[in-house]
Amino acid sequence: MARPQSAAEFDKKKVVAENRRARFDFAIEQVFEAGIALQGTEVKSLRFGEGTIAESYAEVKGNEVWLINSNIPEFSHGNRFNHEPRRPRKLLLNGREINKLHAAVARQGMTLVPLSIYFNGRGRAKVELALAKGKKAHDKRESIKERDWKRDKQRLLKDRG
Repeated sequence: MARPQSAAEFDKKKVVAENRRARFDFAIEQVFEAGIALQGTEVKSLRFGEGTIAESYAEVKGNEVWLINSNIPEFSHGNRFNHEPRRPRKLLLNGREINKLHAAVARQGMTLVPLSIYFNGRGRAKVELALAKGKKAHDKRESIKERDWKRDKQRLLKDRG
């Protein structure tokens, strides 16, 4: 778990929230799997499939990494001990990974973008965190052209085959 893995290697059993826009807006350099410190009602909300990370990001403060602006709505059956929906949540990474992320963000101008929140095989809530660089407008246009060409190529192969 100490080494970064590709997205296909993570043991994703149930994906709760996904940031689909992130792969279009950012060039993903490296992907990390991080645990997330949650309160009891937050876990229940996630198990019901609620939660969004569309506008969220992560930042390194001191020796900790925090998930900012993620929305996990209050649990419907919760009582007065319910959680605050948009509170900052601590991400659980080891020290070497935190140092690596801090150096990349500070020196190279990279961004920490959450790609998805999911439950792994052991039932633990995890965040797929990407070290990414923002794309310029011309890079986004290039991505659109490439995506359209792949779609057209599949259509042509399907018609001929």
